[in-house]
Amino acid sequence: MNPDMTEDMAATMLADLGMLMPELLLAGTAVLGLLLGSFLPRHRQWLVRALAAAATVAALVYTVVDWPQEPASVFSGTYAIDTATAATRLAVLVSVLLVLAMASPQIAGHARETEFVILLLLGALGAVLLAGANDLLLMAAAYLLASVPLYALVAFAKDSLGTEASLKYYLLGALLGTVMLFGVMILAGVGTGSDYTTLHHMAGMAPAVAAAVGVVAVLAGLLFKAGAVPGHFWVPDVTEGTSPAVGAIVTTIPKIGAVVALYRFAAVPVASTGLDWPLLIAVLAAVTMTLGNLGAFFQTNVRRLLAYSTISQVGYLLMAVAVAEQADLALSSLLLYVAAYAVTNLGAFAVVCALPQAHTLDDFRGLRRHHPWLAVSLAVCLLGLVGTPPTGVFAGKLTVFTATADAGLWWLLVIAAVNTVASVFYYLRWIVPAMRSGDDLPHPGRTGTLTAYVAAVVSIVVGLAAGPVLAAIDGGLLRP
Repeated sequence: MNPDMTEDMAATMLADLGMLMPELLLAGTAVLGLLLGSFLPRHRQWLVRALAAAATVAALVYTVVDWPQEPASVFSGTYAIDTATAATRLAVLVSVLLVLAMASPQIAGHARETEFVILLLLGALGAVLLAGANDLLLMAAAYLLASVPLYALVAFAKDSLGTEASLKYYLLGALLGTVMLFGVMILAGVGTGSDYTTLHHMAGMAPAVAAAVGVVAVLAGLLFKAGAVPGHFWVPDVTEGTSPAVGAIVTTIPKIGAVVALYRFAAVPVASTGLDWPLLIAVLAAVTMTLGNLGAFFQTNVRRLLAYSTISQVGYLLMAVAVAEQADLALSSLLLYVAAYAVTNLGAFAVVCALPQAHTLDDFRGLRRHHPWLAVSLAVCLLGLVGTPPTGVFAGKLTVFTATADAGLWWLLVIAAVNTVASVFYYLRWIVPAMRSGDDLPHPGRTGTLTAYVAAVVSIVVGLAAGPVLAAIDGGLLRP
């Protein structure tokens, strides 16, 4: 091989690796932390947690400083470096920091503290790779990386409920993951390639039936990761069966990557197939938000209520995916909404982590009297999930609704508006007892309390700064 050609290839590879610094920091910290934790005594396992937090902050700084101005790709176009990937990095990394904070009382001094941190980092890495994947094979690998570590995390406590929840999560994930791989095989076959650029140019020439089967199969796997219909059955059982911190992880971090991956998949390779995929996504969005709200209405367990709440939130997010090719606001509204949802949802879970003995809605009775600021944080996060101004979810939901209106999907907009109003009922069923007088509550954990405060404040700040945030994420998606 020509020496000059070898040098050019090496330089290109180094340049590609330089653009993947946040992903490399997550992967490298996971490997280094695993090695370090193998030699540290139990009382010093916190060093691995500190290392993970430091690496996450470094990756955050790099993401903000090196924000992509123009869409680009690395490794022969298989991974996209654009606004969608950068925003996903930001949302996932902030989520990791919040989870490390709220989970610290649970894992500090635990015999497997290092394993918890490593599994969290690997799951977060999988979510980021899922969002940036510009190739079906890379997307399938990212799906596994975003799934397998979380199966283990759900059963981290090794109790009967956690083991049962993990088994349900794994079996449904394995089934729909296999279906997704079947779809990848079909699309790669009829499209003569697995990268999105090739699929975009060849999909129109593929047999319509084969393309439709492949698209639906791939969507099935991504919808499972997002917790949307028809792959939503695992969400309430897993969220209730595992610890609150792990419930926060599985209802937040993988959803970020999955929803962005759905958008990229729909907007690039699927858009050229000639299929009426916007109608399919719109129907799934309507069914998902409606079933999520109906399931949450009469829940008394706070974790199951939050689980059904996350299902309904994915329905609203899918509205932006449905109008990906019809509204200019679609991508920026999706990124704003998913980031605001992540912080707000984690804030609600942080309150649950701060009061581990409180399992039902009535267990929170008297929260305002004994812990007023924690009650305020809970109210901000729950009303934020409704879409109450001036929270970030309000800004995200408003822009998603605007994009839907611009695309002319008025029937979907009406269903979403009705569901939004209806969701107020079950959130108030939690807020009202918390604001009433009641017996003295156990003293909340300091770390979980601080995490709830931070999440509530960030949720409001994102809402107030929605204009500049939308301007910052108003970049293009990598196109063929």
